[in-house]
Amino acid sequence: MSTTLTEQQQETQSAAEKVAQQTVFSILIALSFTHLLNDALQSLIPAIYPLVRDSLKLSYSQVGLITLTFQMSASILQPLVGFFTDKKPQPYSLAIGMSFTLLGLVSLSMAHSFPMVLVSVALTGVGSAIFHPEASRLAHMASGGRHGMAQSLFQVGGNAGSSLGPLLAAAIIVPFGQFNVIWFSLAALLAIIVMLRISKWYMAQPQKPKVKKAIQHTDRQQLSTPKVVFSLGILLVLIFSKYFYMASMTSYYTFYLINKFHVSVQGAQIYLFVFLFSVAAGTFIGGPVGDRIGRKYVIWISILGVAPFSLLLPHVNLAWTAILSVFIGIILSSAFSAILVYAQELVPGKVGMIAGLFFGLAFGMGGVGSALLGRLADQTNIAYVYQVCAYLPLIGLLTGFLPNLEKRKK
Repeated sequence: MSTTLTEQQQETQSAAEKVAQQTVFSILIALSFTHLLNDALQSLIPAIYPLVRDSLKLSYSQVGLITLTFQMSASILQPLVGFFTDKKPQPYSLAIGMSFTLLGLVSLSMAHSFPMVLVSVALTGVGSAIFHPEASRLAHMASGGRHGMAQSLFQVGGNAGSSLGPLLAAAIIVPFGQFNVIWFSLAALLAIIVMLRISKWYMAQPQKPKVKKAIQHTDRQQLSTPKVVFSLGILLVLIFSKYFYMASMTSYYTFYLINKFHVSVQGAQIYLFVFLFSVAAGTFIGGPVGDRIGRKYVIWISILGVAPFSLLLPHVNLAWTAILSVFIGIILSSAFSAILVYAQELVPGKVGMIAGLFFGLAFGMGGVGSALLGRLADQTNIAYVYQVCAYLPLIGLLTGFLPNLEKRKK
């Protein structure tokens, strides 16, 4: 009898391992699609800054405070959500998070005062805080061991969505008014429907995290706790570099183009779309390449490699500004997937917590960066902001202190 039970347990474990090694592309595509919708809705916030700034007579500092409120509401909660769901997975948390985003959009469409705008973006930030850690965990579960590829596919949806926000704002909100934000609540409802379908798959996968954790321990080098902490510290500094620079582009690029080259508001939104689309196009590169050659090398290239282009950007004409922004977007966007998977391999078994920490820090750095850069723009001018930010990618030199975790794969 005991022999039969042992055989059954071995068969069950073998079946679980076989499932864990399969990449579930249907779930990864669904996650990428919901990430697209989630980030497209959130990118409406910076996309309508020129409209809100004119209607409410806001300073650059107040514009930065809007971004800070959104990003901080998203960043503070994310590590807590990730830590909690590592212990107690919540299959329906994705739909709950999108419900907060839905409330934020409806509120934003009717916000005609600065405090109401802050409340609206805070609700949207809470939705993001709930969505990202658990969605990243699901991508990890569905990866079949191809963690870099899965995270990149998940990220490319989000970045594609972010690039659509300015385009949608230019086509619908800028010509017809702020209230038209409410039409995008239909996209939030669509996302909730897809998320509920994903949740059913999630509920049927109780054994995957344990199997994947065991695999993870065998694949990575064992590092001492001080070395792990030191490496995480470097990754956090690299996140600071990346997202401070990204804050200058997402929050103030339209103002920079309007002030320096006198383009229209709609024209500036098109240029912002070009930059954000290049971010989306470059996102998928980091994960698969990192799976193959090592994530440390991808981090080297994606952070430090931006420096020549960022240093040139403040000194060129409009055409070259657009061209350089494309190179910056493509190169810089490959960093996050590589950094996230690298950190998850440093701390195996804490996928949700690490995802929440790094997504939260990314949002937090973007918010703090936007607020500080807005203050700097008020005290100097918007062009000076880009002269200062041009040097941020040089922080990528710190990548040289990171250990090589992966064994080279042919």
